[in-house]
Amino acid sequence: MASRNASFNEGVVAGALLAPLKLGFLLMLTLVGILVATWIVDWTFVFKVWPEGVGRLKGILAADLARTLELAEWQGEVPSVVTGTANFLYGLVFGVTGIHDLGLRFAAGAALSIPDTIVRNSYLANIDAIEVAMIGTQLLGVRLVTLAMMAPLLVLVYLVAAADGLTQRAIRRACGGREAASLYHHAKHLQVMLVAMGGVLVLIQPVSIDPRLVGVSVALFVGLLARLQWACYKKHL
Repeated sequence: MASRNASFNEGVVAGALLAPLKLGFLLMLTLVGILVATWIVDWTFVFKVWPEGVGRLKGILAADLARTLELAEWQGEVPSVVTGTANFLYGLVFGVTGIHDLGLRFAAGAALSIPDTIVRNSYLANIDAIEVAMIGTQLLGVRLVTLAMMAPLLVLVYLVAAADGLTQRAIRRACGGREAASLYHHAKHLQVMLVAMGGVLVLIQPVSIDPRLVGVSVALFVGLLARLQWACYKKHL
């Protein structure tokens, strides 16, 4: 009969080995959810709100791409990373599934079999929605690169605010000040919500705005909350 310690060790090892897989699966599901949400927003605005239709979405993609390329050049990054990420995400969704190749085959006008004719009719019936999804996927790829380039600013602000908060905590403890564990937890949870909402806003917004406006604003509020969080940290370091 296996001992409890052996079972515990087996569980720890299995959990450590499966943790990366679970994290990867969770990230994949999150990306799929954001992609579907992006398509829904784009379809709604293209077919229901914008008089220009898909032309407006193409303009947003061009504007965001130009702005992100400028930001990449300013940060010393390789501009091909921006277009490469957008093309990779596009290929992952429409290249792997074969939808892109289907469109090329149908556009060539070659003779088709009966099953291919049925697929072509379905493709042509939904070609506008497919085009919007294709553009929206590329736009999402561009905006993912933008978020990645804004991440260092967020980390830097958090670290500076955390250091200042811990300094304020040490001063308060030395002076016999009261601790506030509730403020610590509220500030911590608000940071997660703020970063998540800011990220989703940048990714699925149906307009083209400078992401630095959102990124700097989110970093500022995260810094204030991080300072409050660590200033109210209750446990001993």
